[in-house]
Amino acid sequence: MKTDRLNSKGNFGNWDSAYKHLLTFTKGQQPTLGEVDESWLLVLKQYLLNDAKTPGKTKLSQNSALSYFNKVKATLRQAFEKKLIRENPALRVRGIKEVETKREFLTWEEVEKISKTKCDVKKLKEAFLFSIMTGLRWSDIIKMTWSEVRGSDSEGWYVRFQQQKTKDYEVLPITKPARELLGKNGEPDQRVFIGLRYSNYTNIALSRWMKVSGVDRAITFHCGRHTHATLLLNQGVDIYVVSKLLGHKNIRTTEIYAKVSQNKKIEAINKLPQLNIVESVKQS
Repeated sequence: MKTDRLNSKGNFGNWDSAYKHLLTFTKGQQPTLGEVDESWLLVLKQYLLNDAKTPGKTKLSQNSALSYFNKVKATLRQAFEKKLIRENPALRVRGIKEVETKREFLTWEEVEKISKTKCDVKKLKEAFLFSIMTGLRWSDIIKMTWSEVRGSDSEGWYVRFQQQKTKDYEVLPITKPARELLGKNGEPDQRVFIGLRYSNYTNIALSRWMKVSGVDRAITFHCGRHTHATLLLNQGVDIYVVSKLLGHKNIRTTEIYAKVSQNKKIEAINKLPQLNIVESVKQS
């Protein structure tokens, strides 16, 4: 299971967790590809849904179980494509259903607050704000090199990159402030956010930065992408355009953000002063 994908910096944590759960499931034994059949996959599926635990000894969420099960299925698909197995048993096993989760995001007022607040890791602050301004994922930001940042002030700036998640090539327009946030150009093959890497320290620094800024919610790096999408929709940008900017293959994925945006509208309306208009009309 430790394939090239596991060695990808952007996906390392997720693949490594899936691998560790697989080792627990097999009691440390590594089954051969021939042993991984339909029945084996069904038992693994039930283990992930009902028995697997997080490092904190709590039950895995259904979406985590889905993610880890998909890693196993992806490995089998790759083995089949490389002709290491005659058939792919995963094709006969129904996947785990994804459940809708709460998508945390920042309001524009909160974005302004965090931009004015010091973060212990300067590159983390720059990268997170860049994610808010562009919608880029951590996996794409962490590997971004200067050769991918192109354009000019007169013609406009953009990032030409390959999505780490889908492997699709994208050309993403970015604003002048987003480009200015990156600073001066480095060498073409040099990473833009050099020195930034995934670690517990980075997560703690992000959490502390939010708290000092007055944002008392569980904010992860991926919330920058959620914030970008929500801000665009709140500004009236067409959902199809937002979908293309985010690199979604299916607009249904983007519709999740539309629900969030609608909730914010309802929340805003409910903040109107509670006037007894009906009673006033009756008395006039």
